[in-house]
Amino acid sequence: MIKDLYNWMIQWSGTPAAPYALFLIAFAESSFFPLPPDLLLIPMCLAEPDQAFWYAALCTLGSVLGGGFGLGIGKYGGRPVLQKLIHEDRIAWAEQLYQKYDAWAIGIAGFTPIPYKVFTILAGILRIKLRKLILVSIFSRGARFFLIATLLHYKGELMREFIDKYFNLLSILFVLALLGGFAAVKFLGRKKTATFEEASR
Repeated sequence: MIKDLYNWMIQWSGTPAAPYALFLIAFAESSFFPLPPDLLLIPMCLAEPDQAFWYAALCTLGSVLGGGFGLGIGKYGGRPVLQKLIHEDRIAWAEQLYQKYDAWAIGIAGFTPIPYKVFTILAGILRIKLRKLILVSIFSRGARFFLIATLLHYKGELMREFIDKYFNLLSILFVLALLGGFAAVKFLGRKKTATFEEASR
């Protein structure tokens, strides 16, 4: 089923509507949508390697603007909004990252499978400046999406053959990486909470 979906996305990625969908998914993922835009960016770059850098730029723009929207959600919606997405002890862990790395915590989430929207919404709650969030988001999200675009632009056919050959394994690894991002937030959040409780005794 996943392979059929992948083949469908390869065919659909060459349509005029694909860039608009990529932008909207990148925007939404930075503020409330659970799936990363890489799921569409990769097939689009494979279908049209010559357009890979344009797609990466479009994806970065959508993600950065979505991050600003996520900041607005946190600023005006407050902590209750974030608590609907993630448990309180995980929020405490994310706050620890902000205390340690300031806005660069957004950069960590932006380049890794850690859920990005958690950090953009929390940035609004913690009153991180919009300019700072945008600069860090451009750096981290741009690095992630342009890395993908570079690989697929120069090695598109080779990557297509590799994906076709090891599709099942790559699907499992991708899902594990995505789940690993959520698990990291969960595990480290519990660890921080336990450390805090021990220090309070």
